[in-house]
Amino acid sequence: MEQTALPDKRYEFTAKSKTLSYVLIAIGIVSIGISFATHSHQAWSNLLWNNFYFMVIALAAVFFLAIQYASEAGWSIAIRRVPEAMAMYMPWGAALMAIILIGNYIAGSGDGHYIYHWWHHDVYDPESPEYDPIIAGKSGFLNMPFFIVRVLFYFTVWVGFALYFRKMSLKQDLEGGSSHHLKLRTRSYQFLVLFAITSSLMAWDFIMSIDTHWYSTLYGWYTFAGLFVSGISVMAIILVVMKRRGLMGHVNQHHLHNVGLFMFAFSVFWTYLWFSQFMLIWYSNLPEEVAYFVVRQEQYQGLWIANFFINFCIPIFFLMTRDAKRKPMILLVMGVILFIGHWIDVFQMVTPGAVGAGGHIGLIEIGTMLGFLGLFRYVVLSHFAKAPVVAKNDPFMKESMQHSF
Repeated sequence: MEQTALPDKRYEFTAKSKTLSYVLIAIGIVSIGISFATHSHQAWSNLLWNNFYFMVIALAAVFFLAIQYASEAGWSIAIRRVPEAMAMYMPWGAALMAIILIGNYIAGSGDGHYIYHWWHHDVYDPESPEYDPIIAGKSGFLNMPFFIVRVLFYFTVWVGFALYFRKMSLKQDLEGGSSHHLKLRTRSYQFLVLFAITSSLMAWDFIMSIDTHWYSTLYGWYTFAGLFVSGISVMAIILVVMKRRGLMGHVNQHHLHNVGLFMFAFSVFWTYLWFSQFMLIWYSNLPEEVAYFVVRQEQYQGLWIANFFINFCIPIFFLMTRDAKRKPMILLVMGVILFIGHWIDVFQMVTPGAVGAGGHIGLIEIGTMLGFLGLFRYVVLSHFAKAPVVAKNDPFMKESMQHSF
C-alpha cells in the first residue's frame, strides 16, 4: 500500500520540563505530609480522590485506543501517540491505588477511620452494637476476599491492555504490514467487553461503596461518562500544546473538530446521567436514597451547583458551534475547565461519604492534586518522548493524514 510521507519528529523532554514535574510532585508530597501530620480527617479521602481521578484519565485513554482500533477509525491515527502516552500512567495509577487501599486498611485498623465503612468488622456481627443490617445484607458482594479478587482483576486487565496496545503500536512502526493492526483490532474487541464489566464494577467498589447504604443503578454509566470527558479533555490539552510547539503540524482542524465533538457530546451525556440520577431520587423521595444528595446540597452546596454549571453550561455555551471545535485555543481552555470541573465532580463523589460534612477544597487539597498532576505529567511526557509523534505504517495512515469533512 502506498504510504504518505510522514514527519519524523520527536518530543524532547527537557531538563527544564522535568524540573517542573519534580516541583509539582514535591508540592504534592509536602501537602500529603502536612495533611497526615495535622491528623486531617480528609487525608485518606484526598489520596483516593486524586489518585482515582488520574487513574481513570489513563483508563479513558486505553478505552479511546480500543474504540479506535475496534471501529477501524482512520482519523485518530494522527493523534494516537497522545492517548498511548496517557495510557502509560495506568500501571502507576493501579500501583498507587493498591498502596492507598492497603495503607488505609492498616491505618484504619488502629484508629477506626476507614474510607469504606463496610470495612469495619463489627457492622457484620449481630451481637455488636455497631451491627448494620443494611451493610450485612450486602456482604455477599462487599466482603474483603471478593473485593481483593475484583481489584486485582481490574488492574490486570487495564494495565495488561495498556501495555499491549503501546507495545504493538511501536512494533507496527518498525515492521509495518497489516498483521499488527488485525491483532490490535481483535484485542480491542476483547478489551471493550472487559471494560464494560470492569468500569461499572470499579465504580461500585472504589466510589459508590463509600456511601454503603446508598446505591444508584446509573452509577456505572455516570462514572464512565465523567472519566471519558476527563480523558478527552486532557488529550485535547496535550494535543494543542504539542501543536503549538510545532510537533503536531500534521493534525488539522478536522482532527481537532473530532476531539472537540467528543468533549461536547460526552459533556451532554454526563449531564443527562447527572440529572437523571438526581431527578429520579428526588422525585421518589425515599429516605435511604435522598440522604446521598441531602449532605451534598446542604453541606457542599456551592461546589454541588458549580459542578453542574462548569461541566454542562460552559461546554454547551462554548463548544456548541462547529467553528469552536476547530479552534485550538478554545479546545485548550475548555480542556482545562473540564479537567477542573470533573476533578470537582470526583470530590463530590468521594469526600462527602468518606468524611461527612467537614470536607472542603483548600490549599492542601490543591497541593495534593498538583502532586498527582506532576507525576502524571512526568510519566506521560517521558513516554511521549520515547517514540515519534506520528504512529507509522498503519493501513489507514493515508486516510488519517488526509482527514477532512
